[in-house]
Amino acid sequence: MNWIILLFSGALGGIIGGAALSKYSMGMSYNVIAGVVGGGIGGLLLGGTFGGGTIGQIAAGIIGGILVMVIAGVLKGMMAK
Repeated sequence: MNWIILLFSGALGGIIGGAALSKYSMGMSYNVIAGVVGGGIGGLLLGGTFGGGTIGQIAAGIIGGILVMVIAGVLKGMMAK
């Protein structure tokens, strides 16, 4: 697996998720950090789902980045209450 692609696309997913789902956004830097973590996790869990090529790695990284960013945003909102 090319980890650079996964981590970069995860960061991109965190940015996209923060922009699209502003309710769960934690700010640009935290969205990127959550996205990088999600990109790594997404690559491990979803890497083979999308064919395993470069496009599959990018898709897995972006999806993982968005999911972890949203989960972190939900948890942050719950902790604030």
